[in-house]
Amino acid sequence: MLKNILNDRPTKVFTFIVAFFVANALIAECIGGKIFSLEKLLGISPANITLFGESNLSFSLTCGVLLWPIEFIMTDIINEYYGPKAVRRISYIAIALIAYAFIMFYLAIHTTPPDWWIGSNKDKGIDNMQVAFSGIFGQGMWIIVGSLMAFLVSQIIDVTVFHRIKKLTGEKWIWLRATGSTLVSQLVDSFIVLFIAFKIGNNWSWQKVLAICLLNYMYKFTMAIVLTPCIYFIEKRIEKYVGHDVAKKMKHQAMGKEEESFMNIPTAG
Repeated sequence: MLKNILNDRPTKVFTFIVAFFVANALIAECIGGKIFSLEKLLGISPANITLFGESNLSFSLTCGVLLWPIEFIMTDIINEYYGPKAVRRISYIAIALIAYAFIMFYLAIHTTPPDWWIGSNKDKGIDNMQVAFSGIFGQGMWIIVGSLMAFLVSQIIDVTVFHRIKKLTGEKWIWLRATGSTLVSQLVDSFIVLFIAFKIGNNWSWQKVLAICLLNYMYKFTMAIVLTPCIYFIEKRIEKYVGHDVAKKMKHQAMGKEEESFMNIPTAG
């Protein structure tokens, strides 16, 4: 039985997706403490946008946004081939492991280091390794809570919107259900994390929360459109790996149509 499971190609694909999904989410959380300037990265002048009365806004984004669009692509792929139950299960696993990682970060920060380690990188411009370590891994509690809640809610919304569109359109127009569900869920994700982390946690004004939310969403909206072809590329690779008939069966089962999938799969010979 174990040999059959390990040799089953749909199971292999699912295992890889789960591992990549969780690893990607955890990496995004770990690097989320760094802010980068999108304009400087692209070599252009700051946008200096004014929104809701907040002026001189530019695209200063957390490095986590570099990976979250990939996460939502993987969500759509799981949705397409394994269904909403699989998405929810993987999301719960990711959240549990991210929470576990933050607990381990907290414990690591509060262990007592030897004196020689604290100043071990002064020649590299790091006067205090303990302060540097705490600054990188010690994200504020409100940011952690906001990030986890935003991830959970946005995943549930993504899977719901995806399947409602798919029920209306059938197997065609994967770009519509993939991009549409991502655009809706990313808006919710952007608002929840800012509301919890900065409205509740840091008493930001509503104007500032909405302005930063809209600015972040502009980036996420653009990336969702740009990365849409990746859905088709991954879909073709999966179909090539598991076979056309198996891929078709997986899609039908993901929609809760097990009987129909067996009836419509052509047999060899």
